This record gives sequence, C-alpha cells and structure tokens, in this order.
Amino acid sequence: MYPFSAKKIHLQLVVLCATRINAFISLPLRLHRSISNTAHFSVTSGDSTPTPDDCIMKIFTNDIPLLDVRAEVEFAKGAFPNSVNMPILNDEQRHLVGTCYKEKGSEAAFDLGEELVTPSKEQKIGAWKNHAQANPSGYVYCFRGGARSQITQTLLKDEAGVDYPLVAGGYKAMRQFLIDELERVQDAPIVMIGGRTASGKTHILEHFPRHVDLEGKANHRGSAFGALVDPQPTQINFENELAIEFLKLRQSGDASSGQTKHQQPIFIEEEGRRIGRLCLPMSMHNAMVDRYPVLELETPMEDRVRICVKDYVTDMFPLFVSAEINGDLDLAHENFRQVHLNSLVRIKKRVQNFEDVYSQLIEGLDLFQSSNGSDITGFNDFTKSILQYYDKMYDYQMDQRKGEVLFRGDSKAIIEWTESEEGRRKLASYCASMQ
Repeated sequence: MYPFSAKKIHLQLVVLCATRINAFISLPLRLHRSISNTAHFSVTSGDSTPTPDDCIMKIFTNDIPLLDVRAEVEFAKGAFPNSVNMPILNDEQRHLVGTCYKEKGSEAAFDLGEELVTPSKEQKIGAWKNHAQANPSGYVYCFRGGARSQITQTLLKDEAGVDYPLVAGGYKAMRQFLIDELERVQDAPIVMIGGRTASGKTHILEHFPRHVDLEGKANHRGSAFGALVDPQPTQINFENELAIEFLKLRQSGDASSGQTKHQQPIFIEEEGRRIGRLCLPMSMHNAMVDRYPVLELETPMEDRVRICVKDYVTDMFPLFVSAEINGDLDLAHENFRQVHLNSLVRIKKRVQNFEDVYSQLIEGLDLFQSSNGSDITGFNDFTKSILQYYDKMYDYQMDQRKGEVLFRGDSKAIIEWTESEEGRRKLASYCASMQ
C-alpha cells in the first residue's frame, strides 16, 4: 500500500539517475515552457515558444514567488529572492535516503523516502497548498527540477486539487542563468561614483533611479569598520541578488529621463573587490579597474568626518540597541565598543601610530557611552586619523584605475552635470559605445 501513490509517481514521472546520491534526482521532463499572464509553464509546440532562458528571465524580472522543496542545508547555501523553503525531505532524511541509494539502489532509496515522508505528508501538502493559493503565479523547484519538485507537483494536484507548475531544470538552471548574467555585467553601461572614504558616495548614488547599491546588497559598509549587526548573505545569495538587480535595470529604463534604456547608464559606487567577506565577480571588478568611467566626488575633510561619524556611529549604534533584548543600552554599548576595537586591531599593521589611534578610539567610545550616546564629538580625532589611512589606500587604487574621469566636483555639482546637456550627451555616447 502506497498512501500517496508513490509507486505511480515513480513509474510515470521519475527516472532516478546514478549521477547523484544525496537527493531524489531525475531526468528532467521534456516540457517546453511558456509564461502566460499567470506565469505558468505549459506544454506547447511551434517556433514561437519562449526559450528556457526567456522564461527564467521573466521569473526574476517579475519577482515571481518560488517554492523551494530542497533540504534546508541546500537552501541555506544558496537560494533566490522571493523563494520560500518547504522541503519534501529535511536534512537528516535527505542524508539517509542518499546513503540508502548508494548502498542499496534506487528502489530501496525511494521506498525509504516514502516511509520518511508519509507521517508528515498531510502537513506538507497543507503548507504547499497554502503557499500555492497565496501565490498563484508561482513555481515549485528542487535542485534539478527532478523527482522532488515533480512529486510535490503531483501531490498538490492529486490530493489538494492545485495545479502548480515546476521549473524544469530547477535551481541548477536558474543559478546558471544568473551566473551568465553576472558575466554580462562587465559589458553593461556602468558609471562609477568614485571618491575617498566617507565622501558621501552612497548618499549621492541614491539620487539616481538606475543604480545598484553594492554595499546594500552585501549588507556591509565596505571598510574595516563596515560590519553591521545582521550577518552578510552567503556569497551565492549575494551574487544572485546582484545578477537580478542588473538584469532588471538592463531590461527597463527610466521613462522620466526622456531617453531610451540604451542611453541610460547604471550607477554604482566604486569598490574594491571585497566587501566584508564577500567578493565581487572577478570580471566585474576587472571592468571597474580597466574600463568603467568615474564621476569623482570631492568632499572636504571636515564634511567627511561628519559623514563618517554619522554613518558609523549615529546611524549604526541604534542597530546594536535593537539587537539586544529589551534594548539593553549597557550591553549594546559593550558590543558596539568591541566591534569597533576589534575592527581597528585587524588593520593594526597598516595603521601608522597605531597606539595613538587606538587611544583616540577609546576616548571616543568612553565619551559616547558616558553621555548615553548623545556626545559624538570624541570620535572626531579618531575619524581624521583613520581617514588618512584610507586616503593612502585610495591614492593607490587611483593609480591602478584606467577608466576615464568624466567629471569632478562636490555632490551638487555632479548631480547638476549629469542633468546638463553636456553630461547627458556624454553619458548617452558612453552607453551607445557599450552596446
């Protein structure tokens, strides 16, 4: 007796492969895919059928919800925005089935999988049904679009009356699509906002509708002191987010600009290859060094100190408070102190007069805590010292950079230049050269 027709599913839908052992894997169904108004796959014929890449592109550009039925450990390593993990097998069950497959073969592994899933079958189907009904335009996927997503799809249809499409090729196909998209970024019409640390690059970047906030995607401010309270995403999730953001911008334009999308640049902040523990794609970083033009933001030291203290103290400390149970201020101050001191120690070998700079930071932290977070003036001397350290690094990076400097000025001047006839003409000419 097979309470959810597992054998029937097995015979009709699944051909277990010997190429992978730690999951239900099958040869993909031979389905052509098309996206209608409800964004569902359907069996079609004829030359007008969209390609698989066309369909995956529509999933990402339209933020279509995704139901991920892979195991938790797979989801944690990498997934997609708008995806929800409701695994058909949990981590332990997946491991057991994989071991059984290796030692006893596909039939025994499938029987074990059925045995493990059956006790929670109704609960799983109920959760999948609720998700599908809440997201009728969505899809289900597993690693390759094989047995796990096909079984989920069949159970939903046969036992819950819900017809829900799957992504043929699954996670692997969508991930490869985004990897390919990241490689295309090097040829996108990108303009960098350059400038020394704490010049206000992120603030001016937000002025432009067509921009990608690399530090925002990385959840890190980009310097040795840039770690935030929440952890950074995985490298895979960071790359997926970047690829999707660039894809959306390449497929659309800012109608209010009076220019076509091919005449409109995409703005990013100039960065080193590493943002915290994450890395930009090598091809993109090479283009940042060798080709992308720059708008150079020039900001006086006094303003840079103010911006730096605001970004790294005034705006950051509340995040430490909110992370503590009941907003414990003493504990928040202690954690804030340790994070900053540890960050400084990590660059100790490269900071001149380290002991003096360390003392400046201690003084700033002490005054900040003793004033209950109201007095930030104690950070000024430390900030000037650390900015001088970063200025040397920036001068070196400037010597390596080969892209054209389109314009230099303060934030107001840069914005005015991009909106001027000269700026619009020069940016449009650059974008045309990248096609």
